[in-house]
Amino acid sequence: MNPFQKLRTEGVFKWVSLNLSENLLKSSTTPLLGAGPFRTCPNPRFYGRKKRAQSESLESPVETSTVNCDNVSPISRKTRAQAEAALLEYLHSTRSFRFIDAENMSKNSPFFIKKILEKVKNKAEIGSSITRFLRYHPINEFEPFFESLGLKPSEFVSLLPRDLMFLSDDQVLLENYYVLCNYGIARNKIGKIYKEAPEVFRYDSGVLQLKLQSYIEMGLSQSAMIKAVASSPYLLIGDANMEFVKVMERLKSVGIESSWIEKHLSEGNHYDWSQILDLLCFFSKMGFNGEQLGELIRQHPGILLERSGNMAFSFVGLLLKLGLTLNEICMVFLQFPPIEFGKFYRNFRHCYLFLIEIEMDIEEIGRIVHSHTVLLGSCALKRANSLLTNLSVGKKRLCSIIKENPQELKKWVLGSKVGPLPNSGEDLKSQMQKTKFLSDLGYVENTKEFEKAFKLFRGNGMELQERFDFLVKYGLDRKDITETIKVAPHILNQSINVLEMKINYLIHSLGYPISSLVTFPSYLSYTSERVELRKSMYNWLKDQGVAEPNLALSTIIACGEDYFIDCYVNRHPKGAEIWQKLKKKIYSH
Repeated sequence: MNPFQKLRTEGVFKWVSLNLSENLLKSSTTPLLGAGPFRTCPNPRFYGRKKRAQSESLESPVETSTVNCDNVSPISRKTRAQAEAALLEYLHSTRSFRFIDAENMSKNSPFFIKKILEKVKNKAEIGSSITRFLRYHPINEFEPFFESLGLKPSEFVSLLPRDLMFLSDDQVLLENYYVLCNYGIARNKIGKIYKEAPEVFRYDSGVLQLKLQSYIEMGLSQSAMIKAVASSPYLLIGDANMEFVKVMERLKSVGIESSWIEKHLSEGNHYDWSQILDLLCFFSKMGFNGEQLGELIRQHPGILLERSGNMAFSFVGLLLKLGLTLNEICMVFLQFPPIEFGKFYRNFRHCYLFLIEIEMDIEEIGRIVHSHTVLLGSCALKRANSLLTNLSVGKKRLCSIIKENPQELKKWVLGSKVGPLPNSGEDLKSQMQKTKFLSDLGYVENTKEFEKAFKLFRGNGMELQERFDFLVKYGLDRKDITETIKVAPHILNQSINVLEMKINYLIHSLGYPISSLVTFPSYLSYTSERVELRKSMYNWLKDQGVAEPNLALSTIIACGEDYFIDCYVNRHPKGAEIWQKLKKKIYSH
């Protein structure tokens, strides 16, 4: 054996030994001259190691991707181009991939390119460095292959075969892959099919082609099927999907051809054809005839396709909840404005929540929805808080304006300029009453204290005076109440019913006198559930002998929950358990 033959043989033995030791290469059952586009090179090349190559930190074969971040750090265009060219050369010339396949994998695998670049240290000669690296370190070809199909490393890492690294060893996958490519499905869309319906790539020869052909024989165009399969890969699993077929038949019966499907389906979305079929059946039961339904879907495809009809079902459900009949809902759809259905639904829902936020009676909301459904869906309203501030009005007046003329909503859409409304007679009367009330409390007009109090005390003067008088009737001294609400003005921002409930609980359930409000007025600010929970827990701890008797109510109620748990609840081994039981019982009322 001459020295050159010895060098070549040693290189092969080192290459085989390296891969066997890493458990990355299994004995291939595929013939050396495999059938199909990815052919193993018939005459494998032998390379000797050069001293220069040894100085470039040639590491172990490229490992299975463990990337958990789908962001590629910036790489210069020149560096990327050289790396892609080196990978293309390796795949095409060394591994005998078809040029179009090698080019697709090298051009559309940025994460894999980045990982290879991290393996070489000679940044001055990227192309030759990668070429040498790949010469001695065969790659797991499934990584750039899956990435070129549109999958991210975090998506395909669990899909990598454990005992294969060469694509040519999985001829079944490749045959089904090429069926999809030849059918017209973009390569970067095939990854979604592999991810959602991997069994498609295990079909025997000819099976996948027959499945695709069966849909064509039902009257669908190939271009429409390309979009349908790319968006809903499950259509290729098992026999023909009957829900999809029935949807196509119903659409055709109302005058909608497959070209409409091709135009409006989005390959990036996922469609539930069973739910879409349910919506079509529901429309028929509502009373739509074929001509009306066909025209509605042609003009507003989102009704059928937005979230697979789920948005339309939500819209109908909300209208039914507000008292509309199916016949009235049918008329709403027939009068639908020229606006995308998704935008219409979002506008309608926002308007509905807006009316709730300004505290309009539900009966009035239902009346407005009955008479102005299309208006509500056509207006992209500003937020309630913003509108109340810009209009300089209260919720009550805003409700009365809308009830009197719902068309006013058109003036308050996003992007419109909104200024303060002129004071009405009722507003002036309310301000005068509020001014008198504050003056009686001792505030002086045209001072900062007065302006601050005017904002803190909410409601009109008559309501504030009624709440003040209610506290006096309960036995509190007028002077004490005056000082108390100056310290805690939010007390009077609650309705008389709420105040009465909290005071009754204080006196009859907790056993404290009404005069305790003078020293702890903030009691009226806390919810009854919080007060009951804290007091019940304190009583249990006191019975166990781990809490001081006669603690002030403010000590029990005012502190934060974490502090209360640390300082009181945790004093007893079973404290946390009792706390959770009481909390569940009280807040479930």
